[in-house]
Order: sequence, then structure tokens, then C-alpha cells
Amino acid sequence: MFARALIVLLIAINVGVAMWWMLRGDPPAQPAFVPPADVPRLQLLSEAKPLAAAPASTAPLSTPPTATQPVPAQAPAAPNQCFSLGPFATPAALREASAKLRPQVVRQSSRATASANARGYTVLMPPQATRELAQAAAEKIKAAGFDDYLLINEGADANGIALGRYGSQESAQRRQAALQAAGFAAEIRPIGDAGPAWVDIEARAGLDLAKLRTDAGAEQAQPLDCASLR
Repeated sequence: MFARALIVLLIAINVGVAMWWMLRGDPPAQPAFVPPADVPRLQLLSEAKPLAAAPASTAPLSTPPTATQPVPAQAPAAPNQCFSLGPFATPAALREASAKLRPQVVRQSSRATASANARGYTVLMPPQATRELAQAAAEKIKAAGFDDYLLINEGADANGIALGRYGSQESAQRRQAALQAAGFAAEIRPIGDAGPAWVDIEARAGLDLAKLRTDAGAEQAQPLDCASLR
């Protein structure tokens, strides 16, 4: 009896629920959602506008490096020129001329012409101002490897240094050239009757020959083969 009443009750409840579901009205419409003003709206990828193409760069293209132009070959320098300046009548005039020419020329060599009565040639350093300077010069000559030398004690060449006596001018010039190469201002002087002396020089091309001749106090300037300058 109880079970039957329970079944009837459940049926009544179901019928009531069904009738309420069929007879109920439509639910009220929900208001549209409005996002806050400071929050950006989300967009779907399909809604996004295509990005505008970036403007072409107006900067000029870098210019490729140009090939290095070859440096034109320089014209060869003009060859040096050689001259004989003179004549000089005395040893003092020869020494003075040599001293004035030395800083202006590439190299120089003095020579004295000899008469037929000349008995040979001597190579010597000109006299120094004092005996002490002459001795110091002799020590430098010895240190440079020249052992044939002698201090001159008297006469016009006192305090000079004799550096050898030779029977031919060529031998004397070889001795003079070796001494000059070592930095010593050696001179050649004939033994016996002597003629005038000359200074042979090698000068760079373009040097004022007239000025050199005037500075040396020479009356003449004669062309000279540089190969013959010792």
C-alpha cells in the first residue's frame, strides 16, 4: 500500500514539473557586455587589417670602392755632375776652397799638378791650430787603422800630419781617397817643384756651378768624368 502511494506521488511530481516547463515564459534577455574604456578590444586574426608595406628606403646605395689608381712611375733622377775647380796657387788657398766646398758637394778630392822636376807626392793633413789638436787628430787616424803617419814639428806645415810619400800621383790619390772615406781631410802635395792645385768635385744635378766656383775662389771650372774622381 505504501509503495503504491509513493509511485503515485512520483508520477504527480513529474507531471507537475512537465506542466511548469511547458507553461513557463521566455527568460529575460541579458544586457550586452560593455568593456571598460581603458581596455582595448580584442580582435580575431581574421579581423586585423593587413600591415602597410614599409616605404622604400631613400638612402643612396653605397658606392662600391673604386680601384686604386696605379701611381705613375717617377722619372729617374738626373745624374750627378763632376768638375775640376781651380787653379789654386798656394796650399792655404786650396785648404780654404776645400772647406767651403765640402758641405755643398757629394764628394771632393784635391790634387796638385807637378812640374817635370817633381820627385814624388806626399799625403798630409793640414796643420791644426795647436799641438794638442794635432796629437788628438793623430790618435783618431791611428784608431781608424792608418799606421803610416807622422806629426810635423816645424816649418809651414807645423802641427800637420804627414800620411805617406808616394812616387806616383795615382798611388797618392788612392791613399787620399781611403783617408777621406774615413772622414779625414787629406791633401796631396808634390815633392819638389809644384804647379797649381785643383779641387775635383761631384755635385748633384742642378747645383749652381757658378756659385760653387765663386765660393771656392776658383778662376776656372772644367768638366770632369766622375769615374776619374778618386
